[in-house]
Order: sequence, then structure tokens, then C-alpha cells
Amino acid sequence: MTTQEMMSAFEQAYGHKAEKMYFAPGRVNLIGEHTDYNGGCVFPCALSFGAWLLIAKNEDQVLRFRSLNMPQTYNIALSAICPQPDKAWCNYALGCLDIIKRRHPEAALKSGYDLLYYGNVPAGAGLSSSAAMEVVTARAFTEEMSAVSCQSSDDKAYRTELALIGQACEHEYAGVMCGIMDQFASAQGKKDHAIYLNCDTLEFEHVPVKLDGIKVVITNTHSPHHLDSGAYNDRVRQCKLAVEQISKVKPIKFLAELTEEDWKEVQSAITDPIAFKRARHVVGEVARTAAAVEALKRGEIAYFGELMTASHVSLRDDYEVTGPELDALAEAAWQVEGVLGSRMTGGGFGGCTVSLVKDEAIEQFKAFVGKEYEEKTGLKADFYVAEIGDGVARLA
Repeated sequence: MTTQEMMSAFEQAYGHKAEKMYFAPGRVNLIGEHTDYNGGCVFPCALSFGAWLLIAKNEDQVLRFRSLNMPQTYNIALSAICPQPDKAWCNYALGCLDIIKRRHPEAALKSGYDLLYYGNVPAGAGLSSSAAMEVVTARAFTEEMSAVSCQSSDDKAYRTELALIGQACEHEYAGVMCGIMDQFASAQGKKDHAIYLNCDTLEFEHVPVKLDGIKVVITNTHSPHHLDSGAYNDRVRQCKLAVEQISKVKPIKFLAELTEEDWKEVQSAITDPIAFKRARHVVGEVARTAAAVEALKRGEIAYFGELMTASHVSLRDDYEVTGPELDALAEAAWQVEGVLGSRMTGGGFGGCTVSLVKDEAIEQFKAFVGKEYEEKTGLKADFYVAEIGDGVARLA
């Protein structure tokens, strides 16, 4: 859908023109999974698809929510901003407005607004459609609500604040105790770069992604992930239990503080077998992520791919968040000559894999993986050759 078509859709929905338009991207994580809420580093990049928001003021002291992707519409009085029942999609926006006000007391909604959202992130694919919606809303309304203490900071600090607003919204209005990665990538993305982010300190580095003759290919299982099903939050609790037990012999705040050598010394302190496996994944994944970033900087793309594959194996065996669909895709990809590495990406429990594929092997990759996947699961996969894009922006 073009921006002009979105503008026309807004006018058709509300009877007047949109005043402003914003965009925030989805993301794919190249490596570093389930490390973010464990204080570790991740390596995501923003994508060229994401969420658009068109807005205009109204005189009715009401927030009117419409989406070109979902049939439900909502009219919420300014005096009644609170979580809506039945997992209403407008919660991802309402939460941002509420949290902006709480984090920046000078901010205020002085009028009602008509809002229209459109997204082209595949639904349920684990590519952060919700984070894109949160970040695009935070970008628009830190401006509209005159959150001066937020906007007066430098651009990087401002974008980090947008990510924190989105994360808080996810926690409080969606009930998913996610880390910062998804919102951070959507806010801080840079074209043709990935973000090496320390999720504890929020220090980060934009690293050029130079893949000569190789493409990043995302494959959608069409088995939607459900982070709010409880399995994600279970992993958070299991990691906290591991931290508690390890802290009896070595005080730590996060599992990511442990090196692989540290792990050998303290692993026996974990008496819960499930917590043990979760911790082993986190410690190994933090080390793999650091090694992968250095490999990319040195141009050692084949080694980067090997680390991606090792990440999937750990997520399958120790963190247990892959499932038959993601495993079927990854295992098929590993059989294709010209695939350097393939792994699940995102929270898991469905969603997508991300693969490094040589240009000349892309069509064979699609054909073989698609055939193998359908035979094993009865589902059809979709393939996207990813373009790495910029972070959130005002377009008009």
C-alpha cells in the first residue's frame, strides 16, 4: 500500500485529511536470542517493512482508533485511558500514551485524535509488529503531547526513550515481560547496519552488514507465535531462578554476566534441571553473539553462519522454544548447498527463521525448503529477502 493510498483511507474513514504520518520498522534478530531480558547482548537490524500511523486532531476529546489490518475499531475518551479487555489491539497505543504521561509529567493530551494504523509486518511472524506499533505511537505522541523532557535530549537518547516507552507498554498493557531488543531495533535502526546492543547498559554499536553475494532470507512458518501464552514468561521466571541459585556462590544480577569459564565453576549451584538448561543456553548465546559480531567485522561470513546454526540448536535443546515448524525449516535449510547458516529468530513458539543464503542458491533454497516444510507440517512457508532499513521517522 502506498502512502497516498493510506492518506486516502484516512480521509475516507474520518471525513478529513491526516495532519501527520509516521513509520516504525519491524526487526529481525540475526543472533542473540532470549539474552535481552537476561542482561546480555543482541544483534538485530531494522527491516524495510513495519507500521505506519496517520493522525489528526479532533474536537471531541476522544481517541478514535482504526486499522487497515484489523476490523475492530475503538473510541476511547481521553479521561478513560486504561487497558481494554479481550486483548484489544488498541492497547499497544493506549499504553504508550499512558506511559509517556507517567514518564514525562509535563506531557499532556490537549485534544482528541483520529488515528489510522497500517502494517505490513506479517502477522504472528515474530518480526515485532507490536514493537513497531508501540514505537511509532511513542514517536508521534511524544511530539503531540509536548514531552519536552523526552524530546530535548540528543537523537540517540530520544530514540532510546521511545524504545523504553514501548517496552513498558508491552509489560503493562500486553502482559509480556519482554526485553528491550524489539523496541530498540525499531527506534535505533540504521540502513545496512545491525545493532550490537548490551541490553543491561543500553550501550550499542551500529555494525555495517556487508554480505557480498549473500542475502538475509526470512522464512515464515505461518505457525504464529504466542508470546502471551505464558511460555515466554515461564522462561523469564526460570532464568531468574537460575540467577537466585547461582548467587549463593557467585553474586550476579543477570545470567549474561557469566563467561563460559564462570559457567563451569558455578553450574553445579543450579539444582533445578530446567533452570540449568535455560541458563546454559543464555551463557552460550552471549558468547556466540560476541563471536558472531567479530566474525562479521572481519568478513568471516561462513563462521557467522555456523554460529547462527549453533544458536538454533541451543534454542531447540536447552531453551526449548523452537517447536516442530521452526525445526523443520532450519533442518531443511541446513541441507541446501549455499546456505551458510539458519536459525529461528524472535521469541519462538512459531514465527520465522533467518538464513544467510548465497545469491545463486536462493531459488533452490526456496524450492527445497518450501517442499520439505510442507511435507513435514502441511503448511506453506513464505520467503522474504530482507532489506535492512532505518529506524522510526516522521514522514509527513
